[in-house]
Amino acid sequence: MVRDAKGDEKISPATVAFASAVGTTIEWYDFFLYGVVTPLALNKLFFPNYDPLVGTLLAYITFFVGFIARPIGGVVFGHFGDRIGRKAVLILTLLIMGVATFLIGLLPTYAQVGIWAPIMLLVLRISQGFGLGGEWGGAVLMAVEHSPTGRRGFYGSWPQVGVPAGLLLSSGMVYFLSYLPEDKFFAWGWRIAFLVSAILIVIGLYIRLKVLETPAFNRIKQEKKVAAVPVLDLFKTHGKNTLLGLGARYIEGVTFNIYGVFIVGYVAGTLQLPRQTALAGVMISSALMIVMLPFYGNISDKVGRRRLFAIGGLLIGILTFPAFWLMQTLSPILIWIAITIPFAIIYPAVYGPQAALFSELFDTRVRYTGISFVYQFSGIFASGLTPIIATALLPLGGGKPWLICLYVLAVSIISALSVYLMTESHKRDMAVDSYAEKS
Repeated sequence: MVRDAKGDEKISPATVAFASAVGTTIEWYDFFLYGVVTPLALNKLFFPNYDPLVGTLLAYITFFVGFIARPIGGVVFGHFGDRIGRKAVLILTLLIMGVATFLIGLLPTYAQVGIWAPIMLLVLRISQGFGLGGEWGGAVLMAVEHSPTGRRGFYGSWPQVGVPAGLLLSSGMVYFLSYLPEDKFFAWGWRIAFLVSAILIVIGLYIRLKVLETPAFNRIKQEKKVAAVPVLDLFKTHGKNTLLGLGARYIEGVTFNIYGVFIVGYVAGTLQLPRQTALAGVMISSALMIVMLPFYGNISDKVGRRRLFAIGGLLIGILTFPAFWLMQTLSPILIWIAITIPFAIIYPAVYGPQAALFSELFDTRVRYTGISFVYQFSGIFASGLTPIIATALLPLGGGKPWLICLYVLAVSIISALSVYLMTESHKRDMAVDSYAEKS
């Protein structure tokens, strides 16, 4: 720890950004793990009285409930993050997520306690979503509000790395455990992936306890400018920016769930290829994304967030057409290329600078609430509903994906228009409540 000229403790932006990246990786590992294990074990162990398809659907309903709980958690933890500070709330969300994941690994199955098994699973899944709802906003603000002007895009992109890293970590853990004999995997093997969360919690807490509160929040606390009810203040003073943020996030959520979720079922079901073909493409993309996110975050500091975000979003909409066309060749290599280019090369141009872009939309006193609301509420229609919409559009297009491509293109236009209507603020002094003064 170092001290500034006044003798106050300081911490480097890189250290804070790294801590945020580790924390979000742990949180997303916990959240994604449920989705990875569901079709392998949870559907059979917690919903055994139904045929395999119905059991899987019921298990995925509990998965979707996590998305519903996220905006609630975003508003609740955003309130306290703007009232008592970012650091305390981040520690709490890590504990909620980690404990819920750990307890899933200890749950009795349907064969042991009957209907109470899926009920307890549902409660813990809601807890996961609730905790994650406050996680992203806090992790982003710890990185962005500790960053110097002109570097917020780069350091703000580090917490974004938690998504592909968490996806890779959870998939890799289950992939490793899948080498166990089937009877042992169902008896106790799947539980290890959840119980490991206890170790991750300790690591995450150790790192986060060493990070200081952000200078921006300390300033408004000292000046007694903390909002009494942040969510009301948000809609009163930042209504336009909130709507524009929701519109901008649309293409990001759709892209992730088209290429990271829907595509697996599309390749296996519609194209009749091994599920591993699509999974390999997703894992390759996730690995590349870890590098590309900071790369684009850095670029956004030089050319501006809005321009980079809009161009990236429109390119995704356009490239979706040749991507799905390449998949029709049934060549694994071409399918990997079709997934990787839009998902690993272009998508990070949107997701990388998104943290700084959304943070700059709001004043300090409502920033935690604002970015959490935008990110988590838009997750319902941009993320949670996307696989359902894509699945419904496929038969309407005669089994061809052209309607899905048109949908992605339309969403990309909506998002591009949303960022176009924003005010470029990558050089904004975030310590100045500029938007409130204009309200």
